[in-house]
Formats: sequence, structure tokens, C-alpha cells
Amino acid sequence: MPSKTNPLAIILGVLALLLLVGLFADGRGFLATLAKGIALGSVYALIALGFVLIFKATRTINFAQGALAVCGALFVSFLAVDDNIPFTTLQNPIVHIPGPDWLRWILCVVVALMFAALLGLIIERTTIRPMIGKPLFSVAVITLGLEIALRVFALDSSKLGGFRSLAIPWGSDSFEVGGVRMNWSYLAAFLVASAAFVAVFFFYRSRMGVAMRAVSYDQEAAMAQGINVGRVFAIAWAAGAVLAALGGIFATQPPLSQTGAVGQETVFVAFRALPAVILGGLDSVQGALLGGLTIGLAEILAGQYLSGHTDTLGAGYPVIIPYVVMVIGLLVKPYGMFGTPEVRRV
Repeated sequence: MPSKTNPLAIILGVLALLLLVGLFADGRGFLATLAKGIALGSVYALIALGFVLIFKATRTINFAQGALAVCGALFVSFLAVDDNIPFTTLQNPIVHIPGPDWLRWILCVVVALMFAALLGLIIERTTIRPMIGKPLFSVAVITLGLEIALRVFALDSSKLGGFRSLAIPWGSDSFEVGGVRMNWSYLAAFLVASAAFVAVFFFYRSRMGVAMRAVSYDQEAAMAQGINVGRVFAIAWAAGAVLAALGGIFATQPPLSQTGAVGQETVFVAFRALPAVILGGLDSVQGALLGGLTIGLAEILAGQYLSGHTDTLGAGYPVIIPYVVMVIGLLVKPYGMFGTPEVRRV
């Protein structure tokens, strides 16, 4: 009996062939494009990981992830640029710490992530925990309402009519490796994403990580076993908010943006990363990583090697490529590359 041909394998084979052609045709240009794609994929993977952590705990897609990314970036701007504690007139004590500017900026980022985690805890406690046991559709609608409310509040309270700088130490500086120039933000995004996935890898092997996985399978059974579902929800939302904030910070830098400042378009980084979540699998950590890298590489490679066909494809075709890849992937694997298939007995 002849074996069926996997369409996804054919697509990946064609993509690999195109990569080899690009490598041999223009080695340095290809490597620069590859580095840019990996950096973009790292940012998408960070955002996707936040989606996955919250989904694994609550079985709900958090549509407020983009607004949390904006809030996290604004926290950094308040601390590092205005020298104030977010949304107050109190002076940021970090400015008095002796040392280089980059060290003070990193400390400001750490404090901003703490504020992001606190925001995630407040959201979970006030709007998500009361919905335990309620229809998941209602919870998803709540997160959509939170996205609108948080975005409007953040933009209005910070008077974000244009852009707010994050005072990123490396700015748009670059370095050279083998004759290929790369932005320092590429390396930073890759390192931070790698650290985040390593941390989550070990977390899921801890006692709380096992409890989170149990809650993701069956909340009622987990509660019957004595697992504190509310605590699991709180940790998931705090971690998801931190990852969203990191994604928001890198969304202000190359390759996503050249401004180094948070603006109204920063919120869309979550929606640009959504194909990575769906492609990898909503409940899969490794899927978030591979989905993010796949989508990032596809977007950058298409933008580089199909740029001569803008008359046919349109000027904004690179933004569409992630969704095309996502649709193709779902046609082959409806639950994503590493998603858990849902089995229903009728």
C-alpha cells in the first residue's frame, strides 16, 4: 500500500532548498537575514510562551497579552527615563545607585518586570479567579475586554500620543561577525528568550510545575487532589505578564521597530505572535519555541527574497506570511505541531 505524502514535509523541504540556494548565492546576506529571522522569532517565542503558560493553567487564550506588553514597556520608560515609580511622582531610587548606566537600566527592567507580575496578579485575582468553573468562552471575552481597557488606560495615563523612549543602552548599535553586521538587540532577544525557556523547562519539573500541568488537564480533579487551583492561576498570570513585558520591550527594538520607544503599535506584537502560538500548539512550551522561530524566519526570509515581487504580492505581504504558514500548518496538524489533540466520546 503506497504511503501518503505529508504536505508539511514537502513545504519544509522546499523551504530548506530555498535556504541553501540563498546561502550559496549570497552567503553574508543570507546569514544577516537568518540572524534577523532568529531574533524576530525569539521575540515571537517570548510572547507565545506567555500565551501558552496562561492557556495551560486556565484553558483560555489571553487576548490581553498585547496590552500587558505595552504596560511592561511603559514601566521601563517610567523608571529609566522619567526616573519615577510607575504612575506616581515618587522618585526611582535606582538612579542613585553608583555604577554604569547599563547596570541601572537593567535594574530598572527588573523592577518593571516586578510591576508587570503584580499587574498580572491583580488581573487574575479580580477578574479570572472568580470565573473558575465558568464557561471558557466567558473568560476569553473578559480577557478581550481587559485588552481594550488596559490599552486605553496605559496610553491615556502616560499621554502616549507619539512615542516614549526606553533609554535602551545599546540603542541601534551593531557588531560584526564574519563580515556580517548584526544589531545588539538581536543577541539580547535571543539570550533572553533562551533563558526564559530554560527557566520554564525546569519550572515544569518542580512541584508547582507538576501541579500546573495537572490543572491544565482537569481543574476539578486537581482540586480533588488538594491542588490550589487559585495559586496556579496566579503564578501563570504573573509569569505570562512578565513574558509579555519582555516581549513589549524587545518590540521597540530591531528587527520589529527602529525607534527604541514604546508606541501605540507596540500592542500589535501579541497579534503578530499569535500565528506562532497556533502553529506550535496552544498548550506546548516547545511548540511556542519552534513556532516562534518558524514564523519569525518565514516572515523575514519572505520579506528578503520576495521583495522583487511587491507589484504582485503588495507592499505589506511579509505581515501576511505568518498567517499563511499558520493556515498550512493547521491543515496538516489541526492542533499545532506539538499541541495535544482533544478526544471527545460521543
